[in-house]
Amino acid sequence: MQRSESRVVKVVFPSITNHHNTLFGGEALAWMDETAFIAATRFCRKTIVTVSSDRIDFKKPIPAGTMAELIATVIHVGNTSLKVEVNIFIESMDKDLREHAIRGVFTMVAVDEAQKPTQVLTDDLFTLSQDDLS
Repeated sequence: MQRSESRVVKVVFPSITNHHNTLFGGEALAWMDETAFIAATRFCRKTIVTVSSDRIDFKKPIPAGTMAELIATVIHVGNTSLKVEVNIFIESMDKDLREHAIRGVFTMVAVDEAQKPTQVLTDDLFTLSQDDLS
């Protein structure tokens, strides 16, 4: 279950902001999808594709000059799909301030070489190597 969470930190540079000097919503969605993909892939070590995003709640704008921490967590595992919750937290660069900005859930599907859905969990996923034990 350690592999069910992934974290990514990004800096909000002016080149990715809108006329309000805040992060473009589409950029935030792309970051969230990428982080969900990383969490799902690390969790099951399969080829993963995004099939949908559930409700995305934009709670706070993300201003230029801040850091954004994305935390993706696998919250449900089905036969061929995973649901990954992604939260974005804003961090000030010059103050100890952290706020929750965006939340969304992404559905990811494991696919085989023919791009057909395949089982997320297989027996080989649970075979531990010596590196996993240390």
